[in-house]
Amino acid sequence: MNCETQEEVDELWKKLSAGGKTDRCGWLKDKYGLSQIIPSALGRLMGDNNAAKAQSVMKAMLEMDKIDIARLQQAYDQA
Repeated sequence: MNCETQEEVDELWKKLSAGGKTDRCGWLKDKYGLSQIIPSALGRLMGDNNAAKAQSVMKAMLEMDKIDIARLQQAYDQA
């Protein structure tokens, strides 16, 4: 599922993970099966031509369960 804002990510994460199981990189298992909640910002940040910036974003994402857009942006900006 693609989300535009952190609020959308948070709302879907809360609803879908209730009674389910969460995992890294935005993955969760709800009562309907497996889902991944991904903000559109992730594709934009990881698609940068600067490989160091894209790698920094990937590294930050791999440390997350629920994706945090601000942390992704911070990793991008600091690379």
